[in-house]
Amino acid sequence: MNRSSPYDSPNPHRLFRDPQRGVVGGVCAGIADYFGFKPALVRLALVLGLFFFMPPVILAYVIAVLVLPVKPPAVYRNPEEEAFWRGVSIKPDRTLAGLTQRFRDFEKRVGNLEAHVASKEYELNRAIRNLDR
Repeated sequence: MNRSSPYDSPNPHRLFRDPQRGVVGGVCAGIADYFGFKPALVRLALVLGLFFFMPPVILAYVIAVLVLPVKPPAVYRNPEEEAFWRGVSIKPDRTLAGLTQRFRDFEKRVGNLEAHVASKEYELNRAIRNLDR
């Protein structure tokens, strides 16, 4: 039974290993996918790190291979959901501003609808329609 904490995020955008796109364990491909980089750039950074700091980089890579879960086949349902969750993870302030604007637009539309339904013109039109019955 999978018990999740009420504090768990529904955000599926997590750091995974991606062995299908990876060369050795998929760590670089997973990091590239998480941050939205090309895997070649992450691999280049790894090679440079190996050149300057070989023991810590190798240790970190081995730990990442052991600790990071493998990327599931279908993390997101569609591309729109993927773009939304990536935005939440990478640019939360922009995502919040976009949601705030959408709620303001929705509130304005509902207010216009309420004003129309509560107007005398709406009541008059409804009374005229009821006379035809």
